[in-house]
Amino acid sequence: MSSFLGSARALTLDVAQATRNVGSSSPSLSPRDIERNLESGSDKDVLGALRLVISMMYRGQETLGFFKSVAKQVAATNTEIKKLAYIYLTHHAEEESDQALISVNIMLKSSQSDSNPQMRALALKTVSGIRAESINPYVLVAVKHGVADMSPYVRKAAALSIPKRYRLDPSQSPELIGYLTTLIGDKQYFVAGAAVSAFLEVCPDRIDLIHPHYRSLVRKIVDMDEWSQLAMLRLMVYYARKCFPRVKEPAATSPHRDTNADDFYADSPHAKKTQQVPLNSDLLLLLNSIKPLLQSRNSGVVVSVTRCYLEIGTLEYVKLAIGPLIALLRGAQDIQQLALYNIVSVCLKRPKDFVKYATHFLVRATDPAPVRELKLEVLTLIFPHSPLHIKSLILKELEHFSQSSNKALVLEAVRAIGRCAQSDAKTAPRCLKLLLSQTTSLDGTSTAESLTVIRHLIQQDPEGHVGTVVRLAKNLDSASDPQARASIIWLVGEFSGLNGEDNIAPDVLRILLKDFVNEPEAAKRQILLLGAKVYLHFLNRKSDIAKAEETDENSQQEPDAHPITRLWDYLLLLVRYDTSYELRDRARMYKALLEVPQLATLILLAPKPAPQAPSPSESRKGFLLGSSTLALAGGGGIHGLRGYEALPDWVEPGREPDPRLRDHADGGTSPRHGEQSAVPAGHMLDQAVTSRPPPNKPNGLGEAVGTKTLDDWLAEEESEETEEETEEETEEEETEEEEEDEEEDDDDEQSDEDGEGDRLVKG
Repeated sequence: MSSFLGSARALTLDVAQATRNVGSSSPSLSPRDIERNLESGSDKDVLGALRLVISMMYRGQETLGFFKSVAKQVAATNTEIKKLAYIYLTHHAEEESDQALISVNIMLKSSQSDSNPQMRALALKTVSGIRAESINPYVLVAVKHGVADMSPYVRKAAALSIPKRYRLDPSQSPELIGYLTTLIGDKQYFVAGAAVSAFLEVCPDRIDLIHPHYRSLVRKIVDMDEWSQLAMLRLMVYYARKCFPRVKEPAATSPHRDTNADDFYADSPHAKKTQQVPLNSDLLLLLNSIKPLLQSRNSGVVVSVTRCYLEIGTLEYVKLAIGPLIALLRGAQDIQQLALYNIVSVCLKRPKDFVKYATHFLVRATDPAPVRELKLEVLTLIFPHSPLHIKSLILKELEHFSQSSNKALVLEAVRAIGRCAQSDAKTAPRCLKLLLSQTTSLDGTSTAESLTVIRHLIQQDPEGHVGTVVRLAKNLDSASDPQARASIIWLVGEFSGLNGEDNIAPDVLRILLKDFVNEPEAAKRQILLLGAKVYLHFLNRKSDIAKAEETDENSQQEPDAHPITRLWDYLLLLVRYDTSYELRDRARMYKALLEVPQLATLILLAPKPAPQAPSPSESRKGFLLGSSTLALAGGGGIHGLRGYEALPDWVEPGREPDPRLRDHADGGTSPRHGEQSAVPAGHMLDQAVTSRPPPNKPNGLGEAVGTKTLDDWLAEEESEETEEETEEETEEEETEEEEEDEEEDDDDEQSDEDGEGDRLVKG
C-alpha cells in the first residue's frame, strides 16, 4: 500500500508539473536545459523535457532544434516516452527527412516485432505519416504485416495508413486496394470502419469490393465509432444508388396519422402497418440498421442518417428522422445553425412533417442573426400547411418582430410576412394589414421593404387593391425614404389606367411636380415614368373617342390644350435642365416613344407578371445534407463548391448488379493478400495446430498431438458428460433391476417354503 501511494503521489506531481508547463506562456526550462534533460538517462527528466517540447510545438514555437535528441527516444523502453517521441516525429519528419531516416528502422522494427500491440500500431501510424519516397517500399512492407497482424488495433492502424501512402504515391493503388479488400472484410467493426474510410479516399468507385461484405458492414455500423459511421453512411448512399432500383412512392397515398414522438426512436406497430412501398430486402436491411443511429450524440451522424432516408428511403423513414433532427436545436449555437441549414433543406421537400414542431422555431432573444433568419424561414415554409391556430401564432410572432428596434430583424420579419401572404391567399388580407401599418413607421428602411412586399401582393390581384393604392398615395407626404416614395409612385402609375378620368394618377402627378427639383433621383425616375403613363392613357382615350365619334380635324388638335398635355410638357421641361444624365436620356426616350402610341402601349403598359418571393434557401435546394455548400450564403452557386460531388443517378431497373453477389456467407471474409483467409484467431490457432505433423509418440491420452482441434476437444467434453449421464442412468436402472430381482427371489423362496409345508401336512 505504501508503494502504491508513493507511485500515485509521484504521478500526481508529474501531472501538476506538466499542467503548469503547458499553461505557461514560456517553458520553465531554457533550451539548453531541455537538451540536457533529453540526453539524460532518467526517464523522469526525459519525459518532462518531452512534454515541454510538445507544448512548445503546439504553441507554434521553434522546436526543430531538438530533433536529434528526440529521435533517439524512439528506442526508449518507456511507452510514454515513445508515444511523445512518435508525436514529435510525425510533426517534424518532413522538415528533417534525412535525420528522420535514422529512427525509421527502429519504428519499422517496432511496428512488426514489439510485444505491445498499441506500440506496434503507433509505430506503424508514425512511420506511414513520414512523407519520404525513399522509405516507401519499406513502409508498404510494414503495412502488409499490419494487415495480417493478430491485433485489431494494428490492423486499424494499417487501414488508416493506406490513404497516406496513396496520397504520396498513387501508382501503388493496386497493391493498396488488395490490402483494403482484406481489411473491409475484417471481423472487427473498428477495423472495417477504418477500412471503409480509406476505401472512400483510395477507390470510391470500386463498389465490387463491397458486394461480398455489404450485409456484414451494415450490421456492424451500429458498433463503429462516429467517424467510421459517417464514412459508412456516405458509402451506403452511393452504393444504394448504384445497386438498387429507385423506390417509387405511390401516386396517391391514403391519409395517415402523424408519427408520435415515441416513433422517432423505435419501431412502432403502426409504422409497420402503413409501410406500403415494397423495398429490396438488402435496402430494407440498411434502412432498419441505421435507425439506432438517430440517437447518436454526434450531430453529423444524425444528419447523415437523415440524408440516407431522404435520398434512398421512403417518406415513412424520413418522418422517423424529423424528431432527432429537431432535437439538435438544443445544442450549442454553432450546432443549431448547421442543423437549421439541414432542417430548411428537408423542409423545402417535406414541409408538412415540421408543422407540429412550429414552437421549436420561435425566435429567442439570445439567437444570433443567422439562426434567427433560418428559424423565420422555416416558419414561412410551414405556414401554408399549418392549421389556423398555428398560422395565427406565426403571424403574431412576425408582427412582434416587425416592430422591433433591430432593423435587420424588422426587414426579415417583413419579408417573412410577404412570403406568408403569397403562399396562402386566405391570410393575405391580414398580412397586408400588418404591412400597411409599417408604412407609417419613421424608419425609412422598414417602410421601403414593406412597400416592396405590398407591391408584390398588389400585383397578384390589381383590381382588388385599388383602395390600397389610394391609401398609399395619401402617405406620400410622410414617406421620406427614396425607395419608399419610388415604390408608391410606381404603384400609382400601374393603376393609372383604371376608372378612366376618375383616376387619381393625374392629380398625384400634379402634386409631385410642385417639388420635383427636391425629389431624390429614384423618385424622379418614377415620376417621369408616371407622367409618361398618364399621358399615354390620355392619348389612348382621345384616340378611341375620335374613332367613335369621327370628329373633324379641328377637334384632333384638342389634346394640345388639355391639362394632362400641359403637365407632360412641364415635366419634360423640368427634366431637360436636371443634372442627371440618365434622367435626361430617359425623358428623350419616352418623348420619342410616345410619338407612336401603339408602340408605347406595348412597352409601357404591358402586363407585368406578379413577382414571387422565394425562400432564401431556394438556391440551396438539391444539395446533399451535411455538405459545406448548405452552410454558405447563396449555396455556392448552382453547382456547389469546388469539389462538391452530387449523388449518382439511380440505376435503371434490370441493370443493377446481380443480388447473388451479396449472398456471401454472413460474417464471411474475403481472402487475405497472398491467399490467406481472414479468419478469427481461434480458427487460426486450430489451423496452426492441425498443420503440425503428428508425432511418433502419443500423448497421455493415447492420441497424437495435432489430430484434434479446439472444436474436437469441446465435442469430447460434451460426449464425456453425456456418457457419464448415461452411465449413471444405466447404473440406477441396474440397481433397480437388482432390487426387483431380489424381491422376486424372496417371493419365490416364500412360495417354495409354502409348497413344502403343504406337502408335509399332506404327507
